[in-house]
Amino acid sequence: MSTLFFITALLLSSTATVISCPPSDLAALLSFKAALHEPYLGIFNSWTGPDCCHNWYGVSCDPTTKRVADINLRGESEDPVFEKAHRTGFMTGSISHSICRLNRLSSLTIADWKGISGNIPPCITQLPFLRILDLIGNQISGEIPADIGRLSRLTVLNFADNNLTGTIPRSITNLSSLMHLDIRNNRIAGTIPTNFGKLRMLSRALLSRNRLTGSIPYSVSYIYRLSDLDLSFNEISGTIPESLGKMAVLATLNLDANRISGQIPPTLMNSSISILNLSRNAVEGTIPDVFGPRSYFTALDLSYNRLRGPIPKSITAATYIGHLDLSNNHLCGPIPMGSPFDHLEASSFVYNDCLCGKPLRACIK
Repeated sequence: MSTLFFITALLLSSTATVISCPPSDLAALLSFKAALHEPYLGIFNSWTGPDCCHNWYGVSCDPTTKRVADINLRGESEDPVFEKAHRTGFMTGSISHSICRLNRLSSLTIADWKGISGNIPPCITQLPFLRILDLIGNQISGEIPADIGRLSRLTVLNFADNNLTGTIPRSITNLSSLMHLDIRNNRIAGTIPTNFGKLRMLSRALLSRNRLTGSIPYSVSYIYRLSDLDLSFNEISGTIPESLGKMAVLATLNLDANRISGQIPPTLMNSSISILNLSRNAVEGTIPDVFGPRSYFTALDLSYNRLRGPIPKSITAATYIGHLDLSNNHLCGPIPMGSPFDHLEASSFVYNDCLCGKPLRACIK
């Protein structure tokens, strides 16, 4: 009997050891929690007891190893905690370096808390299994870690809506698995890395509302999966690479509010792009007269540039143009009749040199 009791007790103790998360992960989470203050929702109230894998809000563990695999803390959520409080989240403090002790972490989301500040812990680049890094919507400052490219498994990198400065690290082009890059609404300066095209898996590159300078790298056109490129509201100069219009799946190209010059590549008007915004630049020359059945624009905005000449007649051959804005240029001549012009208002054509015809004043014969 004593032998059977001993074996049973040993099995129970082994099971208990497997069920609970390791003490090192538990200590790292508690240290991470200590650096943050969340006064309204009480999301950390569940972070008690010896097992961080069981009912700790926003924490998930690997079912086999019981190591912490995911931290998902969002300040805007449909979770009952938020619905009951009738408010979004607000959290202050900083992201503790202790997060780097969770060396089996696969995803880290600390998003939309509005008040979290401090820097991105540089040691975060030492988490070899990290696939998702989402810190959107905080007050995080400092620079993107220089060796961010070490995160070879990373698929999502989202630092949007923070106070980041510095430049885009050159090592970022080593993120060969990256599919979603979002660094919008920061204060990041410098140029886009010349070899940005190494990010062959990238489908969305959102870099708007920063202080980026220099030209658009030609290598961007090598990213054959890229469907959304947003470089708007920066200080980018130079010309638009013609190769962008030859990309197979590029559907959205926002280059508005920069310092781009030169002419519009004809390839852009007869491509897979359906949202094209080149407004508020220094683009000159004429609008390419190359529209055809492949031209399908839900939005085409060329306003506030230096375009001259007539509106090309081939534009009536476009399959669809939903929103069109050609205002504030130097265009001249009659506005073509028929689709897509029969549903557009005068605001699409105002402040040009001598455009005429509906919906503006009649042309003088």
